[in-house]
Amino acid sequence: MESASDPVGGTDGTDGLHGAALGTGHARKALRRERLLTTATDLFTTRGYVGTSIERICATAHVSIRAFYQEFEGREALLIALHNQVARAGMEATLAALDGPGIDAADTRTRVTAMVRAYVGAVTADLAATQVAFVEVIGVNRAVEDHRVVWRSLWTDFLTGEADRAVGRGEAVPRDYTLAMVALIGAINELIAHWARGGGAVPREVVADELIQHVLATIGHPTGPGDGAVRADEGA
Repeated sequence: MESASDPVGGTDGTDGLHGAALGTGHARKALRRERLLTTATDLFTTRGYVGTSIERICATAHVSIRAFYQEFEGREALLIALHNQVARAGMEATLAALDGPGIDAADTRTRVTAMVRAYVGAVTADLAATQVAFVEVIGVNRAVEDHRVVWRSLWTDFLTGEADRAVGRGEAVPRDYTLAMVALIGAINELIAHWARGGGAVPREVVADELIQHVLATIGHPTGPGDGAVRADEGA
């Protein structure tokens, strides 16, 4: 039988104290990680990835170098984490848009408009984060490029599936869209990068309108001036 003071039984309250301390430790660790990510974003956009050392990131974030390596294997891993945040936000926003009321049965133009507007809104929500994910991430090294290839493959499969759906509805030209989607993704990435390099001067709605046209044209859907450009205040 366990004694009344046995900590395994939890009757002396030590489990609660340990749990509270553990929770505080996790919260502190999460805050430290977030501080490193935020600081790196600021430095990468002002000094560039190449011009920003781990030492400078740590000094600016008031985090020890030892603590840095408890969170990230190196500067490259930190950059990948920043890219992942934006890339994941874009994918999640797109999927959420396609789960909207009536979208499942909607025509191709409506679906494309909804998902493009959601994607652009998500990946351009923070100019600095956009610059890191679409500009600073380019040409770093093989590991970072391999990471980007994984995301490109996910988007290729996703967009090819959307094109096939449009073909099945008789709203797109029947063909293999794999290479076309690789090219489309490259165009999307460059347009968002252009927007970021320009300091976000071009209205995001204009960027979305242009991408809507590109997507529709890629799948052979009829387009024209203003076609598919449903404004945000019209419920897209």
